[in-house]
Amino acid sequence: MRPIIEFCTNNMHFGTDEVFEALEENLEYDVIEYGCLTNCGQCSNTPFALVNGEVVTATSAKELHEAILSKIAEIDAWNDLDF
Repeated sequence: MRPIIEFCTNNMHFGTDEVFEALEENLEYDVIEYGCLTNCGQCSNTPFALVNGEVVTATSAKELHEAILSKIAEIDAWNDLDF
């Protein structure tokens, strides 16, 4: 399953627009930008994105990019498990 990464346009002042653009170049991800993700308190305080519906936050845009990639790796690891 392709990861879905969602960004809020109101959160772009943290530099998340650069993270959005970098992730959008990878054809293995679905990267979507919305006018609002209804995380208003979070949106004004810290860089964040949703990865498959889960909130991922960081203290900077660079750390957010790393956290998103880490979350995707975690999801991939779970998907690779055989039960």
